[in-house]
Amino acid sequence: MPTTQFSQLWLSAMPLLFVILWSTGFIGAKFGLPHADALAFLSVRYALVIVLMTGLALMMQAPWPKSLRLWIHLGITGLLLHAGYLGGVFIAIDHGLPAGITSLIVGMQPLLTAILAGWLLHETVTRKQWLGIVLGLIGVTLVITGRADMTSLGKIDPLQLIPVLFALVSITLGTLYQKKFCPVFDLRTGAVVQFIPTLIVTALLVPVLGNWQMDWTGEFIFALSWLVLVLSLGAISLLSLLIRQSGAVSVSSLFYLTPAVTALMAWVLFNERLSLIQLVGMIIAISGVWLARKTH
Repeated sequence: MPTTQFSQLWLSAMPLLFVILWSTGFIGAKFGLPHADALAFLSVRYALVIVLMTGLALMMQAPWPKSLRLWIHLGITGLLLHAGYLGGVFIAIDHGLPAGITSLIVGMQPLLTAILAGWLLHETVTRKQWLGIVLGLIGVTLVITGRADMTSLGKIDPLQLIPVLFALVSITLGTLYQKKFCPVFDLRTGAVVQFIPTLIVTALLVPVLGNWQMDWTGEFIFALSWLVLVLSLGAISLLSLLIRQSGAVSVSSLFYLTPAVTALMAWVLFNERLSLIQLVGMIIAISGVWLARKTH
């Protein structure tokens, strides 16, 4: 296959591959959180990513950021995309917030990104994109409200919502910040720079918000390995590439697909029921993302 054709095929496949990999995050949460405190779990994950990516960067002689400013921008991006978003989501689930409600709240990220993109990045959001964003949000809502854990919505303590709302704001600002201040960097060394402050902040919060106890079972080791290799190395690298090549609104719209893909995975892996309303929601969400990614 000619290089040009391969490059075009790769560019076309990246969004779908990102959605699939990102959607597998529920596997790590499902198998890992029962065996470890949320922030301790994440701290070990971040430390392993730093070790692996540093070794890879040194072995491949990857270039490190050349300016202090880029180091700082990458560090801030890491704190927002990793420490803020993942920390908020894991703490929310670990403290009893149902996964469906968590997904519904962070699923508003594309809408929040579209609202802020024009102001912060001077991106023009077309009518088709706005329509796609609204359709995507409707589709996500239908997919998630079909879950059994949504029946406990009325029993939620408002304080449980604070971590997941923090996660929503963090990933939105992190996407916009990276697009504006550091869209281009080496993925190997850039990941190390992003995860160092993420690890420091997360580890310092462990004794404040939790503890360092971990049960090193087979399930926990599998979940940790999956999150390090598939999510932190695979999906996060793809997210950085997508932010580099596309508008913030276009990239953020992909998050509308993750609840649908997660629901399909849960159906295949755990025999969770898929309702008609969820199937309709998937179709609407896919249509919304298609429109949101159109720039004309």
